Amino acid sequence: MSFVDQLRQAAEPDWTAAVDHRFVAELFDGRLSDARLARYLIQDYQFCDAFVALLGQAVASAPDLGSRLIHAGQLGAFASDENTYFTDAFDALRVPIADRTSPQLEPVTEQFNALLLKARDSRSYPQVLTVLLVAEWLYRDWAAADRPLPARPEHRGWIEVHNTPDFTRWVDWLQQELNRKAPAEAEARAELMRLFVEATRLELAFFDAVYAD
Repeated sequence: MSFVDQLRQAAEPDWTAAVDHRFVAELFDGRLSDARLARYLIQDYQFCDAFVALLGQAVASAPDLGSRLIHAGQLGAFASDENTYFTDAFDALRVPIADRTSPQLEPVTEQFNALLLKARDSRSYPQVLTVLLVAEWLYRDWAAADRPLPARPEHRGWIEVHNTPDFTRWVDWLQQELNRKAPAEAEARAELMRLFVEATRLELAFFDAVYAD
């Protein structure tokens, strides 16, 4: 079993619970209410700054030009396609500017932001890869569900951002890169596993927070 497969196994049952979450089912079915989608997107948008910083750290800490260029390419894609989706969805859902830029953060949002920044500040390429991998792989898994896509752009667009061939290749590359760059020392590998499991727990809690009325 590869190292990333071990990480994925260690993250159960939270990983499967996130992929099969009520949020995902309602998003695909087009039944997700505007209020819940807006609540989710407002909080998710607050990760953008820390996520861009984490991708920037991946560029800085990668050990060779080939890896740096791949991370830089993904940084450019995130800044265009995904940010455009947020802007369009906020407009369609009539989200006030204040809620887009300075909302009250949910506790799980603060916790996940802290984890992203902890990985960034570590300047450890394997730690950066580990947190990136959870954020991207888990979303690819739920977005790849074999279901018809919903009609509304606000629902459909969030799925399509995460199930393109380019996004799939990016996640595949992250898996291969972490398998190649994972440290040999047992203690260091255990720390990466703790990071992976914690990030998965927070991803599940983030979906749960959409329904915490």
